[in-house]
Parts: sequence; C-alpha cells; structure tokens
Amino acid sequence: MPLLRRLTSLLGPSQAARELQWIKKHALQARLSVEDLVDRRMRDEPLQYILGTQPFGPLDIRVRAPVLIPRPETEHWTIKLSEAVSPTPAKPFRLLDIGTGTGCIPLLLCHLWPKGSVSACGVDVSDDALTLSRENAKAHGFERGPVDLELRNTFQAVRANILDPAFTTSVDPPYDVVTSNPPYIPFHEYLDLPRSVSRFEDPKALFGGPMDGLDFYPAIVKVLTQDGFMNRNGIVALEIGHQQGEDVHKILKQTGKFKEISIWNDPWGKQRTVFAKM
Repeated sequence: MPLLRRLTSLLGPSQAARELQWIKKHALQARLSVEDLVDRRMRDEPLQYILGTQPFGPLDIRVRAPVLIPRPETEHWTIKLSEAVSPTPAKPFRLLDIGTGTGCIPLLLCHLWPKGSVSACGVDVSDDALTLSRENAKAHGFERGPVDLELRNTFQAVRANILDPAFTTSVDPPYDVVTSNPPYIPFHEYLDLPRSVSRFEDPKALFGGPMDGLDFYPAIVKVLTQDGFMNRNGIVALEIGHQQGEDVHKILKQTGKFKEISIWNDPWGKQRTVFAKM
C-alpha cells in the first residue's frame, strides 16, 4: 500500500499529507528509511518522537519516549508568564521547575528573559527526563558550567521528588519563581487517552491520582509555603487540568500565604494555569 494511503487510513487525507512531508524531510536529513518511519507512525507512535523535536516558542525541543511531549497550551502560559514577570540582570531571579521533563518551561523562559536575569533549576524523578533536559539545555546554550563568567541565563537538572519529605535539601532554596506542569490526569480520563499518549508517554508524568487528579498540588503548595523556600513576592505558576482551576485556587488560598491568585485560560478557552504571588 502506498505510504500516503497508509497514513490517510490513520490520520485522514490532509493530516496524512502534512505528516508524510515532514517524515520524508526528516528521513532525508537523518539518512533513515521513510518506510520505517511510516511504520512507526502506523503503530501510533507520536510524530514528535519520530521526528525527534517539538517546537516550543522559538525553540526546537528535543523529545524521545517516554518523556512527556511539550504541549501548545504549556507553551502559551509559559510565554504569558515571561510577559507577566520581568527579571533583570540587576535583579536576577532564581527559578525552580518541578517535574521538568524536557526542560521546556525553564529553557523557554531562559530564552525569553534578558541575559543574566535567571538561574533555573529543573527537578524530576525520571532519569530519562533529566538526561533529555540536560541535552536541551546544552543544545540551546543554557547549560550551567562550574564557573560562569559570561552574562547569560543558565539551567541545571537535579533529581528530586516533590513527595519526598527531604525535597528541600535537594534544591537549595530560596526561589523567586516556581513553575510546574505536574501529573494531573485522573484515572477515568487516563483510560480515555489516545493510544499515542497512553502507550508511549510516561504515565508517571500524566497520572495525577485515582480520584480527581489533584494528588500533587497539596504537596507542591506545602513545600512552597515552608519558611524560607520562596523569596518575598515570589511567583508561582502551576498547570492544571481543564476542570481543576477552582480546586487548585482553593488549595493555594487556604494557606493564607498568597496575596494574588488567578486562573489563566489556554487559547481554546479552557482553564490551564493557576498563577499566584506570595
């Protein structure tokens, strides 16, 4: 069966034509077999894993299974955050990204904010994610060296688990900004995910708990509100599921530590991010 016809049976005619064009281009550049790449796509492997990258703002982020593929909605709120907060070389920020995955969030902020205005740390429990985020940092020139004399933004990846009582000892607070795209999909929604997601992307980066998917937010907020973890007027941005805005807003508000809490919608009108100031 011709390649386009095979892909059309899976994707429909317009999407199949676009993907085949991208696959052919990648096969030529990487000296791979177009047929082998199409076979992978027909087994429901995400196109991003096949091509090896995913655009995220102006960055091309390297991706590979099983690390979570960056989503457009995450890109949207990351750019919005870059416009809402303004570090400078004179007043630089320390940023912590919890569950960093590919490193896409802190690396895009490193790209968008002025040189020398942010020192970012991404934490994850996955060795695959830590390795990949370090590769992305190096590829985009943000890898933190032993001694940095040049004025630039930097990123380092650290193994740490937000559910571990000793989490704070691994991340060297205080921080000015904390971001996170934690696992937030409840079990009933996880069962309905497309095969391209459930078969290839790490369930630990997706599944947020058996009931409402909110298991990680109380743990994150508990850490953020510890004395000395956040600097004065610290900023928090947490990605959420489309029906979790009010619940996460309540978790933050109940601490009494946040003076400003708002819910940001994504470009499709769904609740996507809770933004708060200490």
